[in-house]
Amino acid sequence: MSESKYSELKRRWARWRDRLRERPVMNSVYRVAVGVVGTLVFVVGVITIPYPGPGWAIVFLGLGILATEFRTAQVVLHYAKVRYDKVMAWFVRQHIAVKAVSALFTAAVVVLSLWGLGALFWFGDLIGFEPPWLKSPIGLGS
Repeated sequence: MSESKYSELKRRWARWRDRLRERPVMNSVYRVAVGVVGTLVFVVGVITIPYPGPGWAIVFLGLGILATEFRTAQVVLHYAKVRYDKVMAWFVRQHIAVKAVSALFTAAVVVLSLWGLGALFWFGDLIGFEPPWLKSPIGLGS
């Protein structure tokens, strides 16, 4: 998208949002909707952090959605980005053993949560491998 088209799109959005602010009920409905959607995206991101994939990106997306309407979310988003960058820079500098322990811990979290949710038993059932220890300890998925 060219810079001029992007600028025009931002201006159009700002004009639409200003008109919406003039209508208190619609403004409140809009802010509640943004709050609900942003919070749901944020929670999904937090849940998916230990799993391979875009967990942190989803967290930042949820905070970004919330930050469009809420000043507190803007502050939290900025703080989270700064801290994330610092932690990742620290992690890159670590010895391979630290990275291996981190990978093993992540794998353990993933396997234990899949076991707890009954996904391991379900997968074992698909391939005909059904030992009783694969069943969820809380009774899910079996």
